[in-house]
Amino acid sequence: MSSDTQTGGFGDETLADAPEEDLGGEPVGAGATLRAARERKRLELAHIAAETRIPMHHLEVIEAGDFETLPSRTYAIGFARNYARVVGLDEEEIADKVRAELSDEGERRHHGAGAMEPGDPAKLPSNGLAWFGAIAAIVLVIGVVALSSSYFGQGADLPPLTREDTAPAAPTEPAPQVAAADTDAAPAPAPDASGEVVFTATEDGVWVRFYERGGERLYEAQMESGESFTVPGDAREPLINTGRPDAFAITIGGRRVPPLAEGPQTMGGEPVSARALLARGEADGPSAN
Repeated sequence: MSSDTQTGGFGDETLADAPEEDLGGEPVGAGATLRAARERKRLELAHIAAETRIPMHHLEVIEAGDFETLPSRTYAIGFARNYARVVGLDEEEIADKVRAELSDEGERRHHGAGAMEPGDPAKLPSNGLAWFGAIAAIVLVIGVVALSSSYFGQGADLPPLTREDTAPAAPTEPAPQVAAADTDAAPAPAPDASGEVVFTATEDGVWVRFYERGGERLYEAQMESGESFTVPGDAREPLINTGRPDAFAITIGGRRVPPLAEGPQTMGGEPVSARALLARGEADGPSAN
């Protein structure tokens, strides 16, 4: 048996085959830490899904530590924070672990792509090719210098194109200025009910769910500032569920419309189609451009 084989607790596996736990049996990865905390509290994964509204499939991926397969980095960090909150762990510590694991995974993919290492003789140009390149560069420089000399030197002895006794041109009368008060600015066109509806988060960590009437989910995430979601044009009576309706900027066809609320409040089943938002704006007052 090889000296690097660990038989106690892992059967015939080596130490490298157990990345989720250290030698003392304590979980080291974010996913393993969350799973261990859940098991200590004797909670089922379905309970975590109900508390956080995170799909079961995503929770299984998180516990496996396979954060790269989640839709985005924002999903991975936000979901892990919510999970940590439910099982009583430090949210920031878990978020830092997820960030570190995502960075490690990206670094492994980078080095596995076959990038050229310094001093790799198999990937360096040969001496002959290097000399050929140097000579070609010298010839190119000489050609550019010769062409510049012949082009710019041709007009050195030519007479001036204008006569010295040419009278100066008479000053032109300035064009009459139209007073701003004489013209009325055309009002900006109102958003079209057939325009594309886009919700953009204006703060970090804003949870939201978009779904069709009847329960078909369109989008659910904890959005960061600047992230956007476009309501599908063919969605059947799209609705929103969020506790921060004031943290979204809304546009229809590229034009701003008033927010759903002026402050934080629980909002569920609120219609977000273009027609519904425009009707809401007409009831509250003229929409913003």
